[in-house]
Amino acid sequence: MANLKEIRGRIASVSSTMQITSAMKMVSAAKLKKAQDAITAMRPYAEKLTELLQGLSATLEGDSGSVYAAHRKVQKVLAVVITSNRGLCGAFNSNVIKEAKQLVSSSYRGRQVDFLTVGKKGDDALGKLYTVIENHNHIFDNLAFDEVAVVAERLMALYSEGAYDKIVLVYNHFKNAGNQVVRTEQFLPISPVEGEVELASDYIFEPSKEEIVETLIPKSLKTQLYKALRDSFASEHGARMTAMHKATDNATELRDQLKLTYNKARQAAITNEILEIVGGAEALNN
Repeated sequence: MANLKEIRGRIASVSSTMQITSAMKMVSAAKLKKAQDAITAMRPYAEKLTELLQGLSATLEGDSGSVYAAHRKVQKVLAVVITSNRGLCGAFNSNVIKEAKQLVSSSYRGRQVDFLTVGKKGDDALGKLYTVIENHNHIFDNLAFDEVAVVAERLMALYSEGAYDKIVLVYNHFKNAGNQVVRTEQFLPISPVEGEVELASDYIFEPSKEEIVETLIPKSLKTQLYKALRDSFASEHGARMTAMHKATDNATELRDQLKLTYNKARQAAITNEILEIVGGAEALNN
C-alpha cells in the first residue's frame, strides 16, 4: 500500500505540473499573437526605409561623409546580444549565447570582443566569461521605440568616438511560432550597397540628398535595432509556446503511464488479498 500511496503522489504532482505548463502555453500564445502582428507590420516599413537610404546613398558622388559609414580596420568589436529575461523557452537563449561565443572563438578570433546585453539570460551567461560593458534588461518591461532609441544612440556614440571598430547584433529572427533562426547582423558601420540601386531621376530633393541621408541614417539605425528586438520578442513567445506544448504532452504521457502502473499495482494488491482470504478459508476447512 505504501507503493500505491507513492504512485498517487507522483500522479498528483505530474497533473499539477501539466496544468502549469498548459496555462503558460496559453499565455504565450496570446502574447505571441500581439508580438507577431507588431513585427509583421513593422518589417515593410523598415525594409522600405533601408531601400530608400541605399538608393539615395548610391546616387551620391563619392563618400557621403557620414561618420557611421566610415570603415576602419577591425580590432575592437562590440556584440549586442539579445536574449530574454525569463527561461522555459527551450533552446531560445542557449542558441544565441552559443552564437555569441562563436564570435569570440572563431569569427573574430584574436581581436577584442566585448558585449552589450539585452536580456537577463544573456547577461548572466556571458558576464561570467567575457566583458559586458552594459546591460539593458529593462527594455522588455516596456518595449517602445523611444526606449530602444536611447540604446541605439549609445551604440552610435561608441562607434563615432572610436571605442569600437564594428558593432553587430546577435538575436533570434522570427519565422513562425515553431521556427526561430539565430542571426548575426552588422549594425555599424553601415553596410555598403550591393549592386546598383536605381532611383527615379525625376525626384526633386528638398533639402539636398546629403542632408536627407544624414537624417535618415540615425533613424534607420534606431529602426534596425527596434526591429531586432521585436523579432527576438516574438521569437521568445513562439519558443516558449512550443516548449510548453511539448512539456504538456510529455506530462500527459507520463501521467497516463503512472495511472497504468497504479492500476496494475492496485489489481495485484487486491489479488494478493483474495488469495490470502481463500488460503485462510482452506486452512480452516482442513
